[in-house]
Amino acid sequence: MSYRKACLVVLLFSSSAALAQVSHSEQVQIAPPLVRAIDPPAADATATDLEHQGDRLRADKLYLDALDYYHAALNKKPSDARLFNKIGITELMMQRFKEARKSFELAIRSDRQYADAYNNLGVIFYESKRYGAAVKQYEKAIAVDSSSASFFNNLGAAYFSKRSFESAVAAYQHALELDPDVFERTSRGGVQAQLPSPEDRARYDYTVAKLYAKMGLSEQSLEYLRKAMEAGYKDLKNVYKDVEFTQLRKNPRFTELMASNTPVISN
Repeated sequence: MSYRKACLVVLLFSSSAALAQVSHSEQVQIAPPLVRAIDPPAADATATDLEHQGDRLRADKLYLDALDYYHAALNKKPSDARLFNKIGITELMMQRFKEARKSFELAIRSDRQYADAYNNLGVIFYESKRYGAAVKQYEKAIAVDSSSASFFNNLGAAYFSKRSFESAVAAYQHALELDPDVFERTSRGGVQAQLPSPEDRARYDYTVAKLYAKMGLSEQSLEYLRKAMEAGYKDLKNVYKDVEFTQLRKNPRFTELMASNTPVISN
């Protein structure tokens, strides 16, 4: 082999080795399948004990084990709507949407007045972007129990995602009246509006800021107003004429925020 060819072989080998090292660091490793981590349910355990153990396992994210315990409890208490609902929630957390939908429907069939099951079935439709179907289920939940801020919040999210903004505002306002902190809880893992564009994201933030301002909750209003500015809300000038912001405009922090020229976050 000539010196030139030998150098070429070494160069190609070195380049391939370097490429292999780079690609190795960017490989995706498949997580191991979910496995059962504890002993199976005891045959002599009561339905209540089995359900409570299922709750603990679900809280620890041991979902397959939780399902085992919920089903064992269901064998002792057939057609229990609450157990069907808990099974559905666990399946939803595992992203087994088809199975979760069936479980929530079984919960409703077992108890037509079980508001949580209607709401959770609405979440299934919402996650599949069937917003109209989700709205119907949320409204059924509210018809049974109109005291839940979460139901109205979920309804608002569905309306906002289907761009029915006036209906969304009405639902969100009702949610806030029931629980002024409902959006904070939602941001930590609940249902949020599925917003297809930065423009819709900015409009959502401005809408929430307006609702908080109307309720006199300055801190929350300023926070969402800042988010709207960062998202590049195009009608921000309306903050100086919308009546909901009348009191907020007297707040020195409002003046400071407006003067900050918060940069727009690009996507």
